[in-house]
Amino acid sequence: MARHEGRVVFTSDALPGERVRAQVVDDRHDRYWRAETVEVLEASADRRDHVWDAASIARDPAERAGGAEFGHIRLARQRELKADVLREAFERFAGLEQAPEVEAVAPGADAPTGASDDGTAWRTRVRLQVAPDGTIGPFAARSHDVVPVDDLPLAAPAVADAAPLAQRFPGAAHVDVVAPSSGGARVLVAERDRRGKPKRPPRGEVAEVVEGREFTLEQGGFWQVHANAARTLYRAVQDAIDAAAFDPRAANLDLYGGVGLLAAAVGDRFGETVRITTVEADERATDHAAANLADWVGASAVTARVDRFVQGLVATASRAERDALARSTVVLDPPRSGAGRAVIEALGELRPRQLVYVACDPVALARDVGYLREAGYALEELRAFDLFPNTHHVEAVARVGSIVA
Repeated sequence: MARHEGRVVFTSDALPGERVRAQVVDDRHDRYWRAETVEVLEASADRRDHVWDAASIARDPAERAGGAEFGHIRLARQRELKADVLREAFERFAGLEQAPEVEAVAPGADAPTGASDDGTAWRTRVRLQVAPDGTIGPFAARSHDVVPVDDLPLAAPAVADAAPLAQRFPGAAHVDVVAPSSGGARVLVAERDRRGKPKRPPRGEVAEVVEGREFTLEQGGFWQVHANAARTLYRAVQDAIDAAAFDPRAANLDLYGGVGLLAAAVGDRFGETVRITTVEADERATDHAAANLADWVGASAVTARVDRFVQGLVATASRAERDALARSTVVLDPPRSGAGRAVIEALGELRPRQLVYVACDPVALARDVGYLREAGYALEELRAFDLFPNTHHVEAVARVGSIVA
């Protein structure tokens, strides 16, 4: 951030303490502007050459590839900045003082030597946008203009090798390149429907292997993009659950459960007697979750919107069901917008013993932890992981426990 005549200027491709020459690209707002760095006059010791030439300040701001906005910063400093964001979010939105460390995560077994040193070669899923002439590439930062590129340094080797960067796809909406841990890379082209909206990609299954367990999912379905993210979060959720507060026979829940990864993490830690219901709005994902959780007799998969599901429990649960819910552990992994007040308030009424919250947005997590504090819960543990190196994103796992009998 810079300041000019009392106005905040959010300046991309810069670092705290630097002096740069910047080009204002958005002056529509009275209180703030947005600018892009075009020249570094006094560099920070934390600056390095950008890991992606297509995103560096050597390019015109309108032609810089988006998706690697921290690529000019040393990795250790990136993690410090992400920790600062978490700390400030919890101070502002949850009223808590935290000093989290953002933990490094290796890029993956097939990454080239040295990849973990610069934060490259970790993405197993990449979406390439399609320009009107069929050219593909990432969007420019804060834009819907497609930037042609000739490399994808953040992509895992299998994705980088399979990406059809030199081809054209006229009329398509986007092109996804996915490289699951089991099987080769796939190129998925999303065509447009009559209204110009992207169609769902053709049906097809892929297998992802985590800690020796295989998970089946749709080839275009949701899965963590970092090569080691699924394993990292699987273990982090297992570690976060307070065993003394866990009841395998309670009505345990896995909300926003996808294909059952985190429900399986719970089952693998606590054994075959675990009862757990995973809830997911996507019907295809729920079907896969049911199959992926077949090892546990007490596991079930429900297709429902999470807000409606938990509010339905509040409205209809019997006394026995309420007791089982009050003894439960709830794992939730909501989208970037977070669970939100309606879901948190419903959970507060159900009063589970503990909640393990997996979040990809620090502000949404801190806000929801604030709501949980209002409902009688306390933050007991917070960890953060650098699952998106060279970007501003960070993943966090928090455990909150009930302090109200």
